[in-house]
Amino acid sequence: MHKLLVLITAFLFTTMAHAQSSFKTDQLAFERVKTAYADQWENIDKQLIAAGMHAPFQIYLAAFKKEKQLELWIKGAGALEYRLFRTYAFCASSGILGPKLKEGDKQTPEGFYHINVFNPESKFFLSLGINYPNSVDLFRSGNENPGGDIYIHGKCETVGCIPLTDEKIKEVYALAVEAKAAGQDAIPVHIFPFRMSDQNLNAEVKFCPEQKQFWQNLQSVYTWFSKKKNLPVILEGSGKYQIQ
Repeated sequence: MHKLLVLITAFLFTTMAHAQSSFKTDQLAFERVKTAYADQWENIDKQLIAAGMHAPFQIYLAAFKKEKQLELWIKGAGALEYRLFRTYAFCASSGILGPKLKEGDKQTPEGFYHINVFNPESKFFLSLGINYPNSVDLFRSGNENPGGDIYIHGKCETVGCIPLTDEKIKEVYALAVEAKAAGQDAIPVHIFPFRMSDQNLNAEVKFCPEQKQFWQNLQSVYTWFSKKKNLPVILEGSGKYQIQ
């Protein structure tokens, strides 16, 4: 029995490693991904090594709508905490503070997602899709069509996505490919209305009192990460998120 378990474990590990290696190989078959690596990877790799963020690594993306910033955090091999690697400025934005509720409202979502699409032939150069709408979004949208197709992408135009310019998306895309190829299947993307300190929350709720409970719900995860530099297990249900 022990020998059988060892063989099964070895088989699964080999299969997973092959799939991960195949993913990166498949991505590099696309011209824009190949260009992104040629333009960016040597410099990125040097900075990762200098910062002690050794491969294989995991990444975490945190977006802040009011500040128009996307943070990229990295947890290197053997590390216990994420460390901030880059902060990118949005090059355009649309909508106002508050979650996306329906198709065509031009809102950028607010909530907790993960990358579920790598698009190497995007009309926005390269793009990373997130799994909006999730069950919390669907609950909050009620009978409305919540829309979809939310991406982090190149170019500088948006009706709810997060655009970074072609040069910046090359770097983010390559880091995401490396993380997924190393085994990170669900790369987290958390989108906040603003940096959610108590002071900021109290100030913004004055203008959007209807968002108070929802934003307090988001703040619980923001605070957790701010203190621990790690991510909690987040459950979805009945229109809100819960930390497990």
